[in-house]
Amino acid sequence: MASSIGACPLRARVDPRLIRFSAGATAIVLVVVLLLVEIARPLALFLLATQVAVFGFTAFVSFQWSVWAQLFARVIWPRLTAPAELRDAKPPRFAQLVGFVLTAVALIAFAVGLDVAGYVLTAIAVGGAALNAGTGLCVSCRLYVRMRPGRPA
Repeated sequence: MASSIGACPLRARVDPRLIRFSAGATAIVLVVVLLLVEIARPLALFLLATQVAVFGFTAFVSFQWSVWAQLFARVIWPRLTAPAELRDAKPPRFAQLVGFVLTAVALIAFAVGLDVAGYVLTAIAVGGAALNAGTGLCVSCRLYVRMRPGRPA
């Protein structure tokens, strides 16, 4: 097996293990945010802002070059066997867009003192990420597939 980062298949198709790893890392960051908002608000909002940036980068620029993909490619992927299948990267990128919107609005809500809205939106993002990490079920990915024009009935 090639250990080169360039050999990692993270372009138009994506390793489903990367998607679950990314979701798990995201869930951990967002849980830490929820735990810290009341006791270390500046740190919590900084962490939330970094996750907003990761979501935005992944949704609008590249899944391949996201921080979680790079960590996966450099540390985890070289130790794994080749994936049994690769998936289209468009649904997970759409899921990243959904995460971006949820967490960006949550960040704004926390920043202006609407903590309940911030907690709810962040908790929804945690739930989606945790569900994806734990079971491989990506609700936003399924939504993308259902919304796409010309899909088979």
